[in-house]
Amino acid sequence: MNVPASSEGICEVVITAPSADWLADFTRSLVTDRLAACGHNIQPIRSIYRWAGEVHDDSEARVALHTRASLVDAIVERTSREHPYEVPCVLAVPVFGGNPEYVNWVLRETEPEPAQTA
Repeated sequence: MNVPASSEGICEVVITAPSADWLADFTRSLVTDRLAACGHNIQPIRSIYRWAGEVHDDSEARVALHTRASLVDAIVERTSREHPYEVPCVLAVPVFGGNPEYVNWVLRETEPEPAQTA
């Protein structure tokens, strides 16, 4: 695969939430702040999990964010601060290949904006 050489790779960050609307707004804020190039929101998903000693079967929403690996810590911190769950699901999966033009686009869209001069 012909992926551009970069000291910073890209990854996919998965986040789930109880509300599709909340997750869409959260995704939009991450894209606006250049923490992610995009987010593919999927809903509903069915989550079956154990929490506080009980098995739950709930409807949730899921987003797959495309971003720089170096931004994962900032996304985890922000999710922990703003998410309605006590322990939100945030998982980062490395990307080892793909369309080089798309990879470059993700890298461009997650670069900090140049400072404006007066």
